[in-house]
Amino acid sequence: MKLAVVAAGFTPGEADELRRSMAAWRRKGGLEKFEQKLMLGMRERGYAEAFARRIFQQIQGFGEYGFPESHSASFALLAYVSAWLKHYYPAAFTCALLNSQPMGFYAPSQLVQDARRHGVEVRPVDVRYSDADCSLEGKSPQPPLAKGGLSDSPFFEKGRLFISPSLSKGEVHGDFFFALRLGLRMVKGLSTAGIEVLLAARRTAPFEDVQDLTTRAVLNKKDLKNLAAADALQGLAGHRHRAWWQVGGAEKPLPIFPNPRFVEPEALLRKPIEAEDIGADYASLGLSLRRHPLALLRERLAALGIRRASELGSVRNGAIAKAAGLVINRQRPGSGEIIFITLEDESGHVNVIVRPPIAAAQRAPLLESRLLMVSGVVQQEHNVLHLIAGKLKDLSAWLGDLTTHSRDFH
Repeated sequence: MKLAVVAAGFTPGEADELRRSMAAWRRKGGLEKFEQKLMLGMRERGYAEAFARRIFQQIQGFGEYGFPESHSASFALLAYVSAWLKHYYPAAFTCALLNSQPMGFYAPSQLVQDARRHGVEVRPVDVRYSDADCSLEGKSPQPPLAKGGLSDSPFFEKGRLFISPSLSKGEVHGDFFFALRLGLRMVKGLSTAGIEVLLAARRTAPFEDVQDLTTRAVLNKKDLKNLAAADALQGLAGHRHRAWWQVGGAEKPLPIFPNPRFVEPEALLRKPIEAEDIGADYASLGLSLRRHPLALLRERLAALGIRRASELGSVRNGAIAKAAGLVINRQRPGSGEIIFITLEDESGHVNVIVRPPIAAAQRAPLLESRLLMVSGVVQQEHNVLHLIAGKLKDLSAWLGDLTTHSRDFH
């Protein structure tokens, strides 16, 4: 506003109108109607045409993404508090994010993997222990979480978000470290009604086996199959194949068989191999607590000279390197032409910058790949690493039937 008044002769009212046109939520800022007045006013006050043009372009550019100082201060406070919670209470922080899905830049898989890389123990969905939401469970004695224990920490609300009913009162108020338990609502296709009746039945007595679960919770076949597919019956049935077999043979109570029990041979049911379990995890939960899919492909990737994400930091600035990973998001901020991609492997993330000529020439692998290989120039500055893409290759066929999704932003 001050620049418009001093450099272009705007009145305070006109300058305020200019400010209002620079709304952050407008894709193009709405500044075009002020261009002539700004240019003419600056020319009359002795500013060179090229300088005046650059000033207008800067104002126009800021109008596409800028926002008020008060807005910025509020975001800074949220960022600070979030960083504090993530550092000191990573399990609770991740638990809250998972229970707030869908939201944000990262999917549950990335949130869980990041938590595990920062020392959080993440436990699977299990009909014996999981609540509807993700929750915290006691692990082992640790230094105090807060002066008066967890109950005095700023995020704690007993009975709501972060605490599991499986914890005793003494554990809650003691010096206790927490593990994160994934919730039942993460199981794809599992009905809300099914979750409610399951939890109600479990509160009366622990489940003995799949038949007991079926009898007391009165779950329909669809819900039972979804639980089996998510490996949430492992504690009752063993591995996934046995769970599927037992779900298929579970019987509803009848007047003459109020508590049916039928034992059938399961010796021929082999245990799923690791790749099958990982694929089933992703299909049912959108994540896996087993090894990352790229860990299974690492030998093939290494044969192509592809480095892990964690190894790129040792590559000198300006050198050529290859990386590959699951495409977890693509973004093209504002009206820019540069596309940013985040790749994920078993060791972390790779930030890839794709400039317009590369994007235009290699559009198919850029937009269609689930597993993408990138050969490009390593750019390191102030401990931030990017890979400037030169060649893209779609390796999605290597994933087989693995279900993965990218969150794309435009």
